[in-house]
Amino acid sequence: MSKNESICKKESELNTEGQTSRLIPCVEWPKYHPWPPIGGLRHLIFHEKSNGFNKVIKRVGRRVLIDEKKFFEFVDQLNSKKDLQA
Repeated sequence: MSKNESICKKESELNTEGQTSRLIPCVEWPKYHPWPPIGGLRHLIFHEKSNGFNKVIKRVGRRVLIDEKKFFEFVDQLNSKKDLQA
């Protein structure tokens, strides 16, 4: 078994729901998604404790990683709250 095959196997074993979730460094987010811009992400990260964004990010040293799947769940949750208020 090659090194790549063993890495893929380990990733699939960790994935219990059948869907993978990428951890994207904050500064690399624009390479994958046009929205939100880096300034908007930094605002969300700065106010993470008051807006609930702390569920979306992981910190490794000084690096801030964004869980892609949890980010879009966070956006959906915000949209559902606004729909209930309207």
